[in-house]
Amino acid sequence: MGRTTLIVLAHPEPGSFCGAWAEASAKAAEAEGDRVLWSDLYAMGFHPAEGPERYTDPPAPFDALKAQEQAAGWGHLPADVAAEVDKIRSADRIVFHFPIWWFAPPAMLKGWCDRTLLHGLLHAVDQRFDSGVLRGKRALFCVTTGARDSEAGRDGKEGETRLLLWPLAYTLRYCGMEVAEPVLVHGVHGYHEGARKAALEARLAQVLADQRAVIAGLAGRALMPFNVDRDFDGEGRLRHDAPSHWPFIRHVD
Repeated sequence: MGRTTLIVLAHPEPGSFCGAWAEASAKAAEAEGDRVLWSDLYAMGFHPAEGPERYTDPPAPFDALKAQEQAAGWGHLPADVAAEVDKIRSADRIVFHFPIWWFAPPAMLKGWCDRTLLHGLLHAVDQRFDSGVLRGKRALFCVTTGARDSEAGRDGKEGETRLLLWPLAYTLRYCGMEVAEPVLVHGVHGYHEGARKAALEARLAQVLADQRAVIAGLAGRALMPFNVDRDFDGEGRLRHDAPSHWPFIRHVD
């Protein structure tokens, strides 16, 4: 069988640059011979809030992990979640397209993770990180921000965008996936006028044109680094001789 690429779009405006960028990814994947699946979350009306009303016989008091494990075991998954799980399982790679809002991905995308990365099915106590269920799959984040690139770097006033993506990247890492270094496009907002607007449109057109090369090169793209399981001791703490890749997991002085 050929390769399958899943496009996950989290933007409420179909005519947005994020939407056009996602379409460019889909066309690029098709040009590579991939089968392309879509999850346009806002267009689908995907409900991001997890809760007991999603299940036919939820545990009481409600516990999301127990509810998911129970529903997976009984084959009683919510229909919208079951459809997403099928896509995730089928995909060899997942390309996420979304903006940064309030220093994080949209709540819609967080809710998609909350509801579809099911405990007892796509992760379990003994199936996570190096032993994750989704080992062998690769993800790519294609992200827009409204900030200038100078504001979104390591010394930028808006905070480093790459660090803002760590929680989502680590969620996928928890499930066993590899996460490629993201593609970031800054300064994307609707307040540009005149020459600045023309310059932005030309820059975004080039991003769309370059997307085929990005998708074609995804297998060889550098990965976001994460510690492997053996870097931690029996208590789950980073070993003194292990590397620290992120400020979220670091050595204690």
